[in-house]
Amino acid sequence: MYKIISVTNRKQCSDFLGRVKEISNCGIEIILREKDLPEAEYEKLAAEVMKICSTVTLHTYINAAKRLGCKKIHLSMPIFREHYINLNEFDTIGVSVHSADEAAEAERLGASYVTAGHIFATDCKKGVPPRGLEFLRGVCEKVKIPVYAIGGINAENAKSAVGAGADGVCIMSALMKCADVRGFIESMSLWEQ
Repeated sequence: MYKIISVTNRKQCSDFLGRVKEISNCGIEIILREKDLPEAEYEKLAAEVMKICSTVTLHTYINAAKRLGCKKIHLSMPIFREHYINLNEFDTIGVSVHSADEAAEAERLGASYVTAGHIFATDCKKGVPPRGLEFLRGVCEKVKIPVYAIGGINAENAKSAVGAGADGVCIMSALMKCADVRGFIESMSLWEQ
């Protein structure tokens, strides 16, 4: 069974905490990305989200996650390289990678999983060419830990990402903006192999 992970962007929906609850109620794990917030504001928002969602993974702010007792963290590769020896308190460590070599390095340094992207064109990386399915296939072949495709993922292209070897997909905009969360998730049809 392939996994769908929601990556948040509070600016893309009017009732952010309501949207988090809807996504969580569908059994979807959430990465609370919101890395544009200063750490104190992020920590405050994370505390609210953790009340709603038991499967939340915090992002970027290691000390905030430790203070909140969150056992899941997701980091950029540069932050992970700098802090990997001080992450013993976390049960799950995710790392964003942009090459197969970075994925292999993240695995060697103790990452639990990687997100690889961006795979398809996305407004989040406007004007930056996507890396595509061959890139994703290369990452998946290089590591044994789970690889989740990210970037421009939607109901039409998710299956091709999984077909390239990904263990699942990360979705930001489509889940933040859709009118019907449950309907969108059902439309993904990743499990119809």
